[in-house]
Amino acid sequence: MRDRRVVLSWAGFTLTAMVSVALVWRREDRLSDLHIYVGALTDLRAGRPLYEYVADNGGPFTYPPFAALVLWPVTAASESVVQVTWLAMTCAAVAAIAVPVGRVLVSERSRRPLVTAAVATALMLSAPVQSNLRFGQVSIFIVLLALLDGMGVLPPRLRGVLVGVAAAIKLTPLLFVVYFLATGRFRDAGRAAGTFLACAGLAAAVLPTESWTYWTAAVRQTSRIGNLASLGNQSLHGMLLRIGVDATSLPLIWAGLVAVICTVALLRARQLAAHGRPGHAAVLVGCATVTASPVSWTHHQVWPVLAAMLLIGASGVARRVAGVVLLVAMVVSLGAVLAPVSMRPGVQFLFENARALGVCVLCLAGFGGMAVLATRTDRRPPLRRVWLRGGVAATAALALLAAQPLPAGADPTFKAYTLDDLDNPRYFFACRGPVQCASYGTDAPVTFAMRSEKTKVRVNGVVSPRVTRLEYHSAPGGAPRVIPLLAAYPGSRTFSFRSATMVHGRLVAYGADGRPVATYEEELAAVLPGGRS
Repeated sequence: MRDRRVVLSWAGFTLTAMVSVALVWRREDRLSDLHIYVGALTDLRAGRPLYEYVADNGGPFTYPPFAALVLWPVTAASESVVQVTWLAMTCAAVAAIAVPVGRVLVSERSRRPLVTAAVATALMLSAPVQSNLRFGQVSIFIVLLALLDGMGVLPPRLRGVLVGVAAAIKLTPLLFVVYFLATGRFRDAGRAAGTFLACAGLAAAVLPTESWTYWTAAVRQTSRIGNLASLGNQSLHGMLLRIGVDATSLPLIWAGLVAVICTVALLRARQLAAHGRPGHAAVLVGCATVTASPVSWTHHQVWPVLAAMLLIGASGVARRVAGVVLLVAMVVSLGAVLAPVSMRPGVQFLFENARALGVCVLCLAGFGGMAVLATRTDRRPPLRRVWLRGGVAATAALALLAAQPLPAGADPTFKAYTLDDLDNPRYFFACRGPVQCASYGTDAPVTFAMRSEKTKVRVNGVVSPRVTRLEYHSAPGGAPRVIPLLAAYPGSRTFSFRSATMVHGRLVAYGADGRPVATYEEELAAVLPGGRS
């Protein structure tokens, strides 16, 4: 009976993987990051600079030069063959990650295959793994290498090597070197650092120009990766950008918070390792890399999914509930699903940043120190009090944040269009051409139309001669956004802008005396992204 359950469980994983791959294959933009790897390395083989490559979708090659050596085989076959191979390898990596996690969750050998299959299926359904499949990302392989090394699965003489290789491909696993030092694994730390330097040295010997470009310039240009304030970047840095922290204060605030979070996470990881829980320790350090990195796109966030599973498999109702909440946040995009019921900007902010907040809470008060205390039977009464106090404090902090109005700068989707964008029908759809704009205007101060898309709402219209300034407030409080009034055609002025949602939006028109002549709120709130109203 147990063997049948195991077979059925792995059959469920296989079916989930096949459906996921089929859905990815149907997309026109499938494996877009893999396309960047192929294009950049093809250019490199032709003698063109690696870090000057820009794909059709605007994406550059952002990894260290050693990654180019590792990815070199993707140019050896047609891109369709590479895509099929990459998808199969991604699914295999998911199954490989589930094996050590299943071992951590259960000690009985007879139950491990069943639990491993369940972990693999849950991983496959999570947003980070789906994102790895969709974009053709290397992140899933980085997690596998760091997890195996962090847990000490390898033979003693090889421990640290995989972390060094992973860090040479993508820099974030370097935090595991600090973890090795904190836990007294000095030889592992030395092997990891030595492997990293050896890989970087090999890349410098083979690709000297690209290595110089990367380590002297490209490594610091995080803006090359994309809009870091977008909701996909669920790192602490991205969340601070969405809050609206000014550029002057941001580096200091971010560095201070990262130092605190990583220090606490590493100390608790050391406690976990000392109490015979290397799997929990490795996952905790992995979660710290997600929080600390300036850029943590969805495909980077496999670590929090693993943490959620470990919490669900732990003893105690509080930890299991916390694990379920974190797993739901990692599977479902709460910001999109719950947008219609978020009555305040602060509530919507919590939904949209649920993953970043969840990982921060996990690093500071998750299964780290709490799990260590749980192993001591004589400390159970204090543990209950700690959970109660921590739960009350966390609830109060989240409630306070949810009740706060966010500044207008917290809308990363906002953009006001200029004359350079006038020819784009997606941006200027209501007022196009002098005849249409002249007939579109009325005696009202502002006449506009709205168009709803999946993740944003666009507004395009005209203003009357008595309007001298137009401002948009995306949320209560904070500085307003000035909307350019474009004298595109004789006798009329048009404008166009977009925002993530208009639920809390307010459009204000001002006259020559600086006083408001019209305010529009209810008209904006009637439309939500994706056509919901």
